[in-house]
Amino acid sequence: MKILDVHSHCIPSAVAQNTTFFKQFWSDDGTQLKTMDAHGIEKSVLLYPTSDAHVNMGSWAKVCRVYNEELAKVVGRHPTRFVGAGILPADDAQALSEELARVADSNFKFLSMASSYDGVFLSDERFHPVFELAQKKGLIVHVHPQIMNPIGEDRVRDPLLTPVLEYVFDVSACIGKMMMEGTFQKFPDVKFIFAHYGGVIPFVKERFDNTYQMLRKRNYVKDLGKNPSEYFKNLYIDTSGSRSPGALACALEVVDAGHILWGSDYPANQNLPDAIKVVADSPLKREDQERIFGGTLAGLLGR
Repeated sequence: MKILDVHSHCIPSAVAQNTTFFKQFWSDDGTQLKTMDAHGIEKSVLLYPTSDAHVNMGSWAKVCRVYNEELAKVVGRHPTRFVGAGILPADDAQALSEELARVADSNFKFLSMASSYDGVFLSDERFHPVFELAQKKGLIVHVHPQIMNPIGEDRVRDPLLTPVLEYVFDVSACIGKMMMEGTFQKFPDVKFIFAHYGGVIPFVKERFDNTYQMLRKRNYVKDLGKNPSEYFKNLYIDTSGSRSPGALACALEVVDAGHILWGSDYPANQNLPDAIKVVADSPLKREDQERIFGGTLAGLLGR
């Protein structure tokens, strides 16, 4: 069965060496290709996990320029195996506009964005030009958890709790903010893919609808035009290396199999066999498994 990986990482060494965490294993595209071959992965999308490189390199603008230039070289060496995802500086409107123009002229098919930047979620108007261009150019927007000061870290800063809880909460809050502030309505043709099954959205879908309906009756919340779950079912989410049959089953209560994409989260996750097995051994029909493993992503890349 053909596998396309929508969530993997390869950080060019010029950036990785300026980070605290990503110095080892994250810049070795040769080992990554061998790993892909060993597990039947035909192609991988290379995403930026966010990092502290901008602190050590002086600015987000410099990180983005160096990262995008070096990533283009990696993809250029292996154009049939890797798909590039450009990154953008969110802290400077002029720099964002300039880098967005460069990314638009590149061969990147994706934009790799964090769920928030310094507490500002993707619902903010500063990102509208990004989504306008993505809509025009057919760029896919992948949303990865923000790992630098995610939601809640001001109250709980812990080496285990932050990555386990706050990363996925940041993705969840991003989806909620984009829904509440009309981002999905303003940019209906942009294909957004949210990592880690969309955070906790699969677990709180019912609560979203019930609470929304209760608050609407008392006019405590604005009219969204439809239940939150109606927005959620049109989103794309990825598996991010999950090996839990229960998590997959829960996600399927929110979206159909055509909106779930397989992702390894390599090299953070190196147990690829079990991440593949959870889909291959699921009770889903073979055609639905094939959509998760790459059919849907192939369609998005080809549109």
